Amino acid sequence: MRFTTRFILDLFVFLLIIIGGCVGFMVIEGWDALEALYMTVITLTTVGFQEVHPLSQAGRIFIIFLIVSGVGFILYFLGSITRMMVEGTIKDVLGRRKLEKQIDRISGHFIICGFGRIGRTVTQLLMEKPLEVVVIEKDPGCIPLFQEKKILYVLGEATSEENLLKAGIERAKGLVAAASSDADNVYITLTARGLKPDLFVLARAAEESSIIKMTRAGADKVVSPYDIGARSMANTILRPTVIDFIELAMHNRSLDLQMEELIVGEKSEIRDLTLMDSGIRQDYDLIVVAIKKKSGDMIFNPSFQAKIQEGDILVALGDRENLSRLEKKLGITS
Repeated sequence: MRFTTRFILDLFVFLLIIIGGCVGFMVIEGWDALEALYMTVITLTTVGFQEVHPLSQAGRIFIIFLIVSGVGFILYFLGSITRMMVEGTIKDVLGRRKLEKQIDRISGHFIICGFGRIGRTVTQLLMEKPLEVVVIEKDPGCIPLFQEKKILYVLGEATSEENLLKAGIERAKGLVAAASSDADNVYITLTARGLKPDLFVLARAAEESSIIKMTRAGADKVVSPYDIGARSMANTILRPTVIDFIELAMHNRSLDLQMEELIVGEKSEIRDLTLMDSGIRQDYDLIVVAIKKKSGDMIFNPSFQAKIQEGDILVALGDRENLSRLEKKLGITS
C-alpha cells in the first residue's frame, strides 16, 4: 500500500475514534458535544486532567474500552506523521545533493533558462542529439516532469548569479535565455556574459525592440519566435514546396532524411581534400549544401573542386545513418 493511501486511511480511522468517543459520552453520560469532545481528547492523549463530570459505571467501562482501542492507535498515527515529515525531509535533502553532484560532474553542457513552451522544446531537441542540458526554472510544478524525463535542473530564478553558478555556467558550452520576459532575458544575458565572457549565448526576444538590447547585452544570437513564425506562414503561401522540403529535412522524424552540420577537425581524413576527392557524394550518398569557412564566410552550393579545410563546417543533407557514418570518419563526438 502506498504511503499516501495508508496515511489517508489512518486519518479516517483517527477521526472515527474521535467521533465514536464523542457519541459514546453523549449517549451514555448525556453530556453536550463540547464536554464529550473535551473528555475524548484528554483521554486519547493521556493528559490525565480530571473528569468533566463523575462517570457512571457504564461510562467507566466505555472509557476503558476507549483507552485500550484508541490510545495505541493515536500514538501510532502521530508516529506516522513524524516519520513522514522526517523521511520527506531526508529524501528531499538527499535528492538535492545527488542532483548537485550530477551537475558538478558535467561540462560542455547547455543551460536553458526558462522551461516554458520554447525552453521545453529546446531542451527536448538538445537531449535527443544527445547533449547535456541543465534547466533553470522557478516553477516547482515542473519538478515531476524533470524527474520523469531525467532532466538536470536548478530550481529558482534564472536571473540569479548564484543559480547560474549552480548550473555550472563556468563549465558550460552555451546558454539559452528563454524566459517569458524580454527584460529577464536581457538581464540573464548580461549576467552570463559577466560570469563567462566566451560563453555562447542564444536569447529569445518577443519584441523587435528587444533584439538590439540583447545584442548589446552580449547575446551571440537573438531569435524572435513570432518573427520566425510569421515568415514561415508567409513562405508556406509563397513557397509551399520549399517549406515542405525544409519540414521534411529538419522536422520529420519518421523519415531518414536529415540536414546536419559537420565540423572538419584537425585529424579529419578529408581535411585538405576537394569535395570530389573526399568521397562524400560517392561513398556516403550525401549532398553538401554549403560550407561555412573558418573565417565565417558561407559558400552555398559549393563546386566539386571546393577545398575542405580544417575548421570548416559542412552542411550536409542525406540519410541519417550515412550522416552518422561520416561523423565517425570526421572524428565528431556528440
